[in-house]
Amino acid sequence: MTSNLVLPATASMAELLRPPEDLNSLDIPIGVVSDLVLRILFNEGQVSIRRLADVIRLSPQVLNQVLDQMRNEKLVEVASAGSMGTMSYVYALTDAGNKRSRDALERSQYVGPAPVPIEKYQQAILLQTQRKLQIGPDEVQRSLDNLVLQDGFHRRIGPAVAAGTSLFLYGPPGNGKTTIAQAIAKLIAGTDGIWVPYALTVGGYIISVYDPLLFREMDPSNTGFDPREADRRWNYWVRPAVMVGGELSMDALDLRYDTTAKFYEAPLQLKANGGMFLIDDFGRQMISPAELLNRWIVPLESNFDFLRLRTGQTLQIPFRQLIVFSTNLDPNELVDEAFLRRIQMKVKVDSPDERMFFQIFATMAKSVNVPLEKEGFMYLLQKWYREPGREFQAVHPRDILKIIVSMSEYERIPPRLSPQLIDEACYSYFVIG
Repeated sequence: MTSNLVLPATASMAELLRPPEDLNSLDIPIGVVSDLVLRILFNEGQVSIRRLADVIRLSPQVLNQVLDQMRNEKLVEVASAGSMGTMSYVYALTDAGNKRSRDALERSQYVGPAPVPIEKYQQAILLQTQRKLQIGPDEVQRSLDNLVLQDGFHRRIGPAVAAGTSLFLYGPPGNGKTTIAQAIAKLIAGTDGIWVPYALTVGGYIISVYDPLLFREMDPSNTGFDPREADRRWNYWVRPAVMVGGELSMDALDLRYDTTAKFYEAPLQLKANGGMFLIDDFGRQMISPAELLNRWIVPLESNFDFLRLRTGQTLQIPFRQLIVFSTNLDPNELVDEAFLRRIQMKVKVDSPDERMFFQIFATMAKSVNVPLEKEGFMYLLQKWYREPGREFQAVHPRDILKIIVSMSEYERIPPRLSPQLIDEACYSYFVIG
């Protein structure tokens, strides 16, 4: 299935972020706003127009017009009036308003910023992802500076990161695939931000997009937009990084309808638009690799995803993010050739050799204040790696040294690479057959 939808072009983000000034320029049905007002008044009792504006994120002027209509319908009344005219009024529900608020709660229990039309969201994502991120070799190298990797490793992942397409990290466990992905996420977050609304509306339903665990505010001053003049239903966020592991289920990739609250939560890939989506421990999810791969075939091919409302209506959503698959398993046993063709870069993160292992060990020893003694390191190398034929893992130095530090603190002796401490740490760390 390929995309055949051509979204309408918009001149600029400035047009999308222009706030409604009155009911005539309001881009959602007034009933959506009045329902929000009813639910807030029902929950909080007497509420000022300023409080309503803070929650709904529409201007007091627009809300004043909404409240005027609600007063004419005898749904709200002025509970108290300040000295600054209608803008200082405090409102409460009438008896009719109480009845209508129950109807509003029956339709949905969503309370928060007013949604924006999904068409505006579609256009905004397309506008903000039509160019590559300004990320070059120097930036990628710096992001990986704290890792000991093969020479030129940054050149293998950099093009995919800059283009924001797809990346497949594979190789033995314990060699830094997740750490590399986290470094990429930090690198992406250090670029410009992205405008994303708190919520969307489509087909009479609300879709909540904002997630406090994913979205962090960013100063928009360098974008040319005055945040005081932008539509407050949107915010300028650090580019999001969604990271999931074995807990990932198919439900998290579809619109999730809360039958009690009666609104949708956006799927993870929609929240990740403009940023990164990491599927860690790929192949160990509660769903089979085949199911998960089939879910991504169309988005990777077309750059659009298709979501379905409970009414059966299908939505086409931009799929514009760097998607990273990371696995310890053999890709040939997980992924068919057709899927691999759709992933731009496939990068093996291999086990370190002795030289790299020493570099990692030396770096970690310095960070945990353990003196690097050549004799001790060679003892570790010979007894615990060469003799048993154990494979090096990049994570081993950190873990072994931390155990040595913990044992030294317990014994109240200075930490050092003595054969005794090395043996005790390794007996505790490795599973001995």
